[in-house]
Amino acid sequence: MNNRSEFSSKLGFVLAAAGSAVGLGNIWRFPYLAARYGGGLFLLIYIFFVATFGFAIMMVEIAIGRKTKLSPIGAYKALHKKYSFIGIIASLVAFLILPYYSVIGGWVIKYFVTFLTGGQAATADDTFFTTFIASPVQPVLWQIVFVLATLAVVWRGVKDGIEKASKILMPMLIILSLGVALYSLSLPGAIEGVKYFLIPDFSRFSVQAVLAALGQMFYSLSLAMGVMITYGSYLNKEDDLEKSVKQIEIFDAGIAILAGFMVIPAVFAFSGGNEAALNAGPGLMFVTLPKVFDSMGMSALVGGIFFLLVLFAALTSAISLMEAVVSTICDQCKFSRKKSAIIVAVTAIVLGIPSSLGNGIWSHFKIMDMAFLDLMDFITNAVLMPIGALLTCIFIGYVIGVDVISDEIKVSSKFKREKAFRIMIKYIAPICIVAILISSVLSAFGIIVL
Repeated sequence: MNNRSEFSSKLGFVLAAAGSAVGLGNIWRFPYLAARYGGGLFLLIYIFFVATFGFAIMMVEIAIGRKTKLSPIGAYKALHKKYSFIGIIASLVAFLILPYYSVIGGWVIKYFVTFLTGGQAATADDTFFTTFIASPVQPVLWQIVFVLATLAVVWRGVKDGIEKASKILMPMLIILSLGVALYSLSLPGAIEGVKYFLIPDFSRFSVQAVLAALGQMFYSLSLAMGVMITYGSYLNKEDDLEKSVKQIEIFDAGIAILAGFMVIPAVFAFSGGNEAALNAGPGLMFVTLPKVFDSMGMSALVGGIFFLLVLFAALTSAISLMEAVVSTICDQCKFSRKKSAIIVAVTAIVLGIPSSLGNGIWSHFKIMDMAFLDLMDFITNAVLMPIGALLTCIFIGYVIGVDVISDEIKVSSKFKREKAFRIMIKYIAPICIVAILISSVLSAFGIIVL
């Protein structure tokens, strides 16, 4: 008999899974991609993909976990002995993301502490961020703090650790997001940013915008990294799976939209409506926003609250990444949870060091003209995740059959969207995933998809 731990309630599962989905992908990545690819147009495309493509893939992964009650490697093996390698890819993605994600999480802690201690003016300086990440010591120390905070939750298990933390962090994250968004919207000139973010400008349509939205959906929903399979394995058979996935997606899209309201109107207000200020790319949160906060009244308070909510978002995702790897080690090696958690935490710290030092003393060491952190991000998000998702679609659609997943979903759900689900998994999703993969690889070699 499988005595695997379970979430004590559907709410606990939804908040934990939503916490995994709501991370740096929403707060950090979504606003700068929306800013770069036309605001309202990007938002519209993103929501469409979340409701269709994202819904189908998440349903598959959670259903696989709940049906098998195993972590990714064991789950795929239980469905078909020859296809456990798909689970290996999924587990490898989580294993590789956690170290460099923890480095970025450490950066967030640094900014939060700086604002908390009244050093917000320093963060507005153009050299603050680059000087900090180039340091050989400070970023590593903050990364260790972030990993230990993650470990403290995973150590306590599913009910007492992950579920309890999610029930605290997620409501706080929503409240803080609403507060910062309302403040941002109240600034003089912010209304132009609201229009840019909400009103689609179809003249900005491009293949790149579509692929960016598709890739963001993948990154944001924690798909193809073993997380949803792992969390699904802790889900009770009586809980409505279809309804749960809808709620997770509402949380994810809602926080992404709030992040857009937090960032884009504030940047518009700060720049006097100059759209060029939105083109800061990945540095929008760490370089441009501190300048925005510094120009406001109560800059320490507003900036501190903002980076606190970013920290909460980063932690909920890091917890899910660590849990996916810990669960796999527990299942495959038969180690205790605490032993597995320590192994994963130490490994994350050690493997995260190159990602940290790659911005400083090891910056000369590049592969494909990418620093180590960028390389890890490319390997996981642009290569392994699409490959894993593509193999999953082929596996479900053409090897074991969609009925296996549909029957599991219908154990607790009416599954009103079953017909659309079948078409998505067998035909549409594989094409979209191949498009992401090809586009990402071509972009890495400097070939721009028009």
